[in-house]
Amino acid sequence: MLLRENIYDLLRADILACRFAPGDEMREQDLAERYSVSRQPVRDALLRLQREHLVTVQPRQGYRVTPISLSDARDLLRFRLALEPACVAEAIESAPDSVLKSLDEFRRFSGSHEDFITYNRGFHTALAHASGNRRMATALCDLIGQADRLVRVSISNLKGHDPTKLVAEHVALIDAMQNRETRTAARIIKAHIGATEKRVLPALKRNAVIVEERSS
Repeated sequence: MLLRENIYDLLRADILACRFAPGDEMREQDLAERYSVSRQPVRDALLRLQREHLVTVQPRQGYRVTPISLSDARDLLRFRLALEPACVAEAIESAPDSVLKSLDEFRRFSGSHEDFITYNRGFHTALAHASGNRRMATALCDLIGQADRLVRVSISNLKGHDPTKLVAEHVALIDAMQNRETRTAARIIKAHIGATEKRVLPALKRNAVIVEERSS
């Protein structure tokens, strides 16, 4: 893999994992030292991340991790609500039994909040790839990665967060998919994502890094 791809992947992962928090300022030289590279691959990575709206250029000052707006968070979750049920439907229609059987690894979970984020990302990424549709899977995996940042930013406000209910929803979805029950699976995944929006958006509103709604 090219060096610039490595730096892009590392920097993007650090932003999505909130190792660089929304609103944090970044400078090319500091990042070059952090990743032990020259400034050019850092600059290339930052320009790509700017196009993805994860980084904002500040003239004569450097760069800033783009703060989260409630409207953008809502847009992301609504896009996922449109795309993920389509991936689930494709998987039920076309995926071999062995692919649907492989989802069994997500029937159980134990661990910390960070472990749950990793588990949750793995499950929804597996749903994307089970569709067999590369374009949809790529788009959905990108949404899932960006949604991780929303969860991390909001999770400190989710008092008493218990993953048991969410894992149970995953298990119900796995059952429906393995039984090729398209309507049941559609209902479960739509309710699951809708519940995420109702849980995450109010938590984001209480976080200081959230910016004002964008103008229309």
